[in-house]
Amino acid sequence: MMDILTFSPSPTRDTYVQEWRRDHHIHLTEYEQNRTSFVAHLLPEFATKADVFQVLSTLQKRLGTDTLLRALSPHETIPSPLISHTDSQWLKKSNMAGVNVRTLGNFWNVIGYALTLPKFHDSIHLLPIWEPGVVGSLYGKVSWNINAEFYSGPLQRAIPWLDTVEKQLKAVVNILHALGKTVGLDVIPHTDRFSEIALIHPRLFEWVRRDGGQLIDHSEYVWQQVEEVIWQHLHLHNTADGSELNFDKELLFDPAVSLLNDKRRQEILFGFDQPQRLHRRITLMQTLLADGFETLPMTMAPPYRGLHINPDVFVMDERGTPWYQYEFDRPEGMSRVFGPLTRYRFYHSKNDNQHWELDFERPNLAAWQYFTRKYLECQREFNFDFMRGDMAHVQMRPDGVPTHPGAFYDPLCAVKKHVQQHSTPYFAFYAETFIAPPNVMGYGDEYDHLEAIKADATLGDLQAAVVDSPEFRERLTLYDQLLRTRSFAPSFTIITADKDDPRFDEFYRKGNLVRYFMGLFLTDMPSYYSLGFEVRNPHLQRGKNEEYTKLYVFQIHDDAETDKVTHGPFEWGENMEQFQQLTQLRLFAESIWEHIADREIRWLLPPNAQDCTLIAWTHAEAPTYVFVANMSDQFDASLEEIELTGYELVYKTTPSLSSNIAPYSGQVYKISP
Repeated sequence: MMDILTFSPSPTRDTYVQEWRRDHHIHLTEYEQNRTSFVAHLLPEFATKADVFQVLSTLQKRLGTDTLLRALSPHETIPSPLISHTDSQWLKKSNMAGVNVRTLGNFWNVIGYALTLPKFHDSIHLLPIWEPGVVGSLYGKVSWNINAEFYSGPLQRAIPWLDTVEKQLKAVVNILHALGKTVGLDVIPHTDRFSEIALIHPRLFEWVRRDGGQLIDHSEYVWQQVEEVIWQHLHLHNTADGSELNFDKELLFDPAVSLLNDKRRQEILFGFDQPQRLHRRITLMQTLLADGFETLPMTMAPPYRGLHINPDVFVMDERGTPWYQYEFDRPEGMSRVFGPLTRYRFYHSKNDNQHWELDFERPNLAAWQYFTRKYLECQREFNFDFMRGDMAHVQMRPDGVPTHPGAFYDPLCAVKKHVQQHSTPYFAFYAETFIAPPNVMGYGDEYDHLEAIKADATLGDLQAAVVDSPEFRERLTLYDQLLRTRSFAPSFTIITADKDDPRFDEFYRKGNLVRYFMGLFLTDMPSYYSLGFEVRNPHLQRGKNEEYTKLYVFQIHDDAETDKVTHGPFEWGENMEQFQQLTQLRLFAESIWEHIADREIRWLLPPNAQDCTLIAWTHAEAPTYVFVANMSDQFDASLEEIELTGYELVYKTTPSLSSNIAPYSGQVYKISP
């Protein structure tokens, strides 16, 4: 047990580095000999920049030579830690860490980062792993190719047979499984507007035709005209791979025709190497645009449908092509149009889309089958354990959530069920929803929607509130209620990659440690935090763009975009005080984890939406510890509200000579036998 009265002074970064160089062999040995589940005091910046052979040496000592060699073989599959599970309930108590691989440079560096994560951070969510499109957005995938920028040259030089990015990803998932971590991927129900996927299978997407800045055709079957234009373009410019077009158009475009797989279609239309593929795709895109054809941009929130083009608002790209802004005919509060993205056409329309109405009783079966099949293939190839469902809050039915949702209610749910049925019964679904009020992010009640889509856990929006605010307390109270009354589990979300953004600095200038304390010790609620939080600078003034992980979700090099453009690699923070406090908290948590893991809690002082900033809890059965958290900026003297007589104070996050609990801090008491 840690000495609760001993707190080292906050070191400078230089001092911390000197101490690490002096003592690193002690911490590495503790980890390599399985006495700790993570390399204590190792800065994630150092871990992710370590020499490949150093990391391999540490892994060999931790895992053993045979296990490491199996993990490094792309032809081997290390079983998931969940191999004995028969369902996805495990996700409801998982403590997840989100990783934007672009901030680390490549997949291999995820392993270095994992060495800094204790065993209770048991799940790693990888932000989108596919080849990106416009502005390099990870969420605007171009193809099913794994993103080549995540390839590690040093890893290939160390392990010559890991000579493709796909092999490296397989080895990384293998090693994470050997380390006891589960691994998740993003499932994205949209692509770049002119992705290779949309151009290979136009019938799976919604196309429109415009004349300059005027929308002239948004009927359902515009895709047929698009397929004809692409077919003629292919005859005019020949195939990219030099093969003969000795088959008909239907064979090329219909995803249900298995004589050509998508890889072969990609080679025919676009070629092999990235420069050739990009050139061919842009040429084809310009041909379609010259005839006025483009995919309909993706929308968010009601009313979803009913768009027009604003002819006065457009962006001219480097080729002189105008990209017009689409707007809603009747916008509502959260209505958004995402210009670079297009959604799969999961449903046919009513009356040839004259009034922008979808017919939810007529699913576009080709889109559902393709979407679920491709994600199953990816899950099988790399052995993923769970999915984060992007835009899971989308519920487009104006009448709300149906009483009896069918098989074609939601595509993300369909992926989960398809993978569970054909591959992995424990495959879980982490939904990107914000637990919004009815008819805000989607039509109807979002709680009902989450149950209808069979979400195991959901993101929520705790990360977007200051920890001592009424909004935070109100949300925490609601999430606790939902946890105990609904089939999904809301997350105690600490920070996410898309909230590590200058706009959200105010949420993380104070209360970070108690936020993490609550997320960790509320053991019957899942939690989520993202890479970089450990050392995130306080940002009392706006930091450099390179200090925010959100700005690496895309790649913008236009200096006119001053709030978004980055000029180099991600820069880790230098908040040594926060890192030291977090490390001490993690070491304490590890010392008691076997007594508290996954256990249902019982509130002693529950959260409420009014003015109570102190909360306290223990466990529902055979309680051993009491946890107290002060969410305010004041010393709290209300500990007398909890019966702690005879209990031993064994840990506190913040030093204090007072008997009261310090601002923004947590304390742990051991219950006497």
